Amino acid sequence: MTTKTSPTSAKGKRGFASMDLSKQREIASKGGKASHAQGRAHEFTAEEAREAGRKGGQAVSHDRAHMAAIGRAGGRARARGHAHASDATVGAASS
Repeated sequence: MTTKTSPTSAKGKRGFASMDLSKQREIASKGGKASHAQGRAHEFTAEEAREAGRKGGQAVSHDRAHMAAIGRAGGRARARGHAHASDATVGAASS
């Protein structure tokens, strides 16, 4: 007897993705602790972190439309009296 599976069920969550989030965090934490114990984990210095942030800022700022949308969202949030632009959605800013 053969069992037919639909294409959608074959693509369902399996393995790590199907686990409860708390179980995933527990496993990930064990991996992080093990790499630190073995001396293989990399900890960023302040200078390395600064350089990574600079590179990320340069990469995102090349997309002028994206930067304009961020600016509009911040302006709208400020106009509404919010302290942070994170309350405004960038997607709504382009309409």
